[in-house]
Amino acid sequence: MKIHDTKTGELVEFEPINDGKVGMYVCGPTVYDFGHLGHGRSAVCFDVIRRYFIYKGYDVKFVSNYTDIDDKMINRAKEKGISVEQLANEIIPEYVRDYTALGVMPSDISPKATDKDNIAEMIDIIERLEKKGHIYVLDDGVYFDVKTYKEYCEFSGQKLEDLKVGARVDVKEGKRNPYDFVLWKFKKEGEPAWPSRWGEGRPGWHIECSAMSFLHLGEKFDIHGGGLDLVFPHHECEVAQSLCAFGPDSFAKYWMHNGFINIDNEKMSKSLGNFFTLRNVFERYDPKIVRFMFLQTHYRNPINFSFDLLEQSKAGLERLRNFARNLKVGYESLSKDVYEVGAVKLTVDAKHMQKGFEEFMDNDFDLSGALGVVFDLVKSVNGLRDAKKLTQEDVDEAEKFLKNVDEVLDVIFEEEEDLDGDVKALIEKREEARKSKDFAMSDKIRDELKAKGIELEDTAGGTIWKRV
Repeated sequence: MKIHDTKTGELVEFEPINDGKVGMYVCGPTVYDFGHLGHGRSAVCFDVIRRYFIYKGYDVKFVSNYTDIDDKMINRAKEKGISVEQLANEIIPEYVRDYTALGVMPSDISPKATDKDNIAEMIDIIERLEKKGHIYVLDDGVYFDVKTYKEYCEFSGQKLEDLKVGARVDVKEGKRNPYDFVLWKFKKEGEPAWPSRWGEGRPGWHIECSAMSFLHLGEKFDIHGGGLDLVFPHHECEVAQSLCAFGPDSFAKYWMHNGFINIDNEKMSKSLGNFFTLRNVFERYDPKIVRFMFLQTHYRNPINFSFDLLEQSKAGLERLRNFARNLKVGYESLSKDVYEVGAVKLTVDAKHMQKGFEEFMDNDFDLSGALGVVFDLVKSVNGLRDAKKLTQEDVDEAEKFLKNVDEVLDVIFEEEEDLDGDVKALIEKREEARKSKDFAMSDKIRDELKAKGIELEDTAGGTIWKRV
C-alpha cells in the first residue's frame, strides 16, 4: 500500500510501526460554531482511510480531538453570555450528529483539549522544552523559540522570509523572532485558566495536539492527518515542539492532508461569504449524498462545490442504490445456463473486481478509481441481463462484492428501516390488488404511498420500496 506523505511530498510504501496495527491521529474541529463542509470532507476522508485499513485486516486505533479552548471559543462564549465549557457542551453534540449522519465512525478516543490529563500533559511537554532550552517567557505567555530548532519550516516547505507577519504569524512585541509561537497564554480577566509553574493560563493551540496524540498514541505513531490548511502553521509547530520534546525519531511517521472545499474556485471561508454549514446542506440533501460527493474526488484534490455537483452525486448514488435493491430481490431473465464466448465465460467475477478495487485503494486511497470499478460492475451485470445471460451466481457474486466494498464506502446499502404498520398494510393491500388485477386500486395506493414519501418499484422478485 502506498500513501502520499506530506513530509516528503512523495508516494511512499506504508509500513506500520507495529505489524498489523495502525495508530491514527486526526485534528478535529474548534467547537465554537456548527460544522461546515470543510469539516465534513476531512471527517469523511479519514473515515474512509480508517475503514480501508480495517478492511485490510489492521487493528486501528483512531483518535480525533475537539479543541474546546482558544480565542474563538472565548469570544463566542462572551457573545452568547455563557461559559466556554457551556459553549463546547452545546456544539460538540452537533458535530457528533452531523458526522454520524455522514456515516463517520465514532473515534476510538475523542479527547477534549481541556480534559484534566491533557492539560497536565501539555504542561509536562512545555517543561521538557524548558529543560532543553527551547522556550522563553514574556508578559503574556510562554513562547517556543524557533531559532532553537533549525529545521523549522522544512516540514511545510515554507520560507521564513516569505511569511507575512500579522497574517499567518502572530504579532507580539518582545518576541525574539516574529515566528515564535505561544505554548502557554497567561490568564486574562474572565478567561478560563489552569495553574502552571509559569503562572495561571491556558494552552496555545499547537501544544494541544502534540499532548493529546502523545497521551493516547505514544511518542511515535503511524499517521497524523488533517486538512491542508493545517500544514502551516499548526502542523509545522506541532512537529517542532514534539521533536524537540521527545527526540528526532518521535511523533508521526506519516502525514496525510485532505484538499480544500472551493466555491467558484475560491477556498470556502466565512470572510468571503461563500460558506455552507453541514446542517444547511442536510436540509436539502440526504447526508449520504454529501458523503458520496466527497468520495468521488481524490482526497488530496480540491472539490469545487456546487449544488449541481450534489445533484450529479444524487443521481449517481441513486443508480447504485437501485442496482443494489434489484440484486437483493432478484433480476428478471435469470439464466440457468453457462455461456461461453471463445474461452471466456460471460459472468461476474467478484474476486477480479475486488482486486481491481483494492489496487486503486492501495494507490493512496484512489477512491475515484475504486468507484469506477463499482460502476463497471453495474455495467457488467446490466449487460448480462440485457443479453438474457445473467445467472443467479452472477447476482450472488455482485452482491457479495458490493457488500465488501461498502464496508469502506458506506453509501450503497441503506440501513434497514421498519415501516409504520399502516404503510405496511397499504403495501400488502396493493399486492393483493395487483394479483387480482385491480390496477385502478393498485395505482391509487401507489399514489397514496408516494404522498407519504414511499416510492414503490415492482420487480420480478417482488415489490421494493424506498424513501423519496
